[in-house]
Amino acid sequence: MSSQSTAIHWFTYTSVTSISSDEERAGAARAMMSEATAVSVMWTVKVVGLGVVALSLSVELLWRLVRRLKPPTTLNEVLFFPSEVACMEHIFSPASPNSHSCPLPHGVETSLTRLLRFLLSASSSLDLCLFSFSNMDLSRAVLYLHRKKIAIRVLVDKEYSVITGSQVGALRKAGICVRNVGRYVHMHHKFVLVDGRRLITGSLNWTLAAVQSNAENVLVTEEPRLVQPFVREFQRLWADNDPSQNGLKSDQKCGLR
Repeated sequence: MSSQSTAIHWFTYTSVTSISSDEERAGAARAMMSEATAVSVMWTVKVVGLGVVALSLSVELLWRLVRRLKPPTTLNEVLFFPSEVACMEHIFSPASPNSHSCPLPHGVETSLTRLLRFLLSASSSLDLCLFSFSNMDLSRAVLYLHRKKIAIRVLVDKEYSVITGSQVGALRKAGICVRNVGRYVHMHHKFVLVDGRRLITGSLNWTLAAVQSNAENVLVTEEPRLVQPFVREFQRLWADNDPSQNGLKSDQKCGLR
């Protein structure tokens, strides 16, 4: 074989080998790029996923913080009288509201039923400071709480505690602690403290006429700035009218459970 032919064969082999190597290198480069792209996409997905989780947790934590910082809703309700005449049995017997023969409308929500529900919500104590108390439904609620071992104290106007129809005698007979307030022309307060944190006050006397016939109002609130002055006023009147101050037997243990 001539030297020229050998040179041609060597050049051809070298060219083919070079092209093959270039293609292999290009293929390897493409494979590496594809792998790098896949890894990059995978990390991008992970980062985005972690970002979404972090954002979700941040939103939840922020919502919890806002709820914690937001002051709780305080009870404030106004009732107006006269109240519609309705049967009260379902208030005292909620488990069997239709098992009685009361001829009045049943299941009607009225200002009186709302007032009774607020009274019956007492879980530890009930302090009454009333000018006049002759309403049978309200008396029934107080006696019901007494039977449930709720600590009850009652302050009443001395003169009006003995008028015809007064429920004060029934309360005393049941063992509820009652103190007469006689140092004023009249003890004209009308307020109630439920568990020492809920105030019920207004123009309403606890009489049948006031509940069914008079234009009256009752405010129910748990606003501490309003409740606490009434707590202090009750404690003052209670201490000032201890019967032992007049030489009578003390009732310091009365009303305690």
